[in-house]
Amino acid sequence: MAKEPERKRAITFIDGQNLYHGLREAFSVTHPNYDLMKLSHAICKRGGWQLKQVRFYTGYPLSTDDPFWSAFWQKKLLAISRQGAFKFTRALRYRNRTFTLDDGTEITKVIGEEKGIDVRLAIDLIRLALEKEYDVAVVFSQDQDLSEATQEVRKISIQQDRWIKVACAFPVGPGTVNTRGIDHSEWAQFDEAFYTPCIDPADYR
Repeated sequence: MAKEPERKRAITFIDGQNLYHGLREAFSVTHPNYDLMKLSHAICKRGGWQLKQVRFYTGYPLSTDDPFWSAFWQKKLLAISRQGAFKFTRALRYRNRTFTLDDGTEITKVIGEEKGIDVRLAIDLIRLALEKEYDVAVVFSQDQDLSEATQEVRKISIQQDRWIKVACAFPVGPGTVNTRGIDHSEWAQFDEAFYTPCIDPADYR
């Protein structure tokens, strides 16, 4: 078994939309009000890990599709860049989806969908493990599509005879529906008291 290092280098991988939806359910937040740096430092401090890098992944609407939220994300992404975080973004794609209500009525809504965000996050998670860039990967997402990537990181740990941990950080509160982290990871749940000091004081709305 590989020896656990005393100094554990950590990289946070943040799925912006997945984190926001978890926060909205748990704590009834009204917009993505997280400060990536504060949240990353707080979770790493609690785990005893030394934060090396923050990586942020999100889809966003174009101004032609949603002027209000497009402007919000342009401002927030600029602030994230100035903080020194890596960011990967793609425009949302919109398509019609039909939903069936409890009474059998069908309604059609235009829904924005992310394409390629989770794939890029998974690729970076594996690539940076192969390059020995981290000892701890902290993934802010509950997307089970990432479970295959966490399994690959485990295999890399064995192949390199190197201690590696994948932690899944996510909020849990009164409104939480999904209480599971990503399979094959260590769950790092946090409550509202933990999250409140990590709120961005700037409101980009």
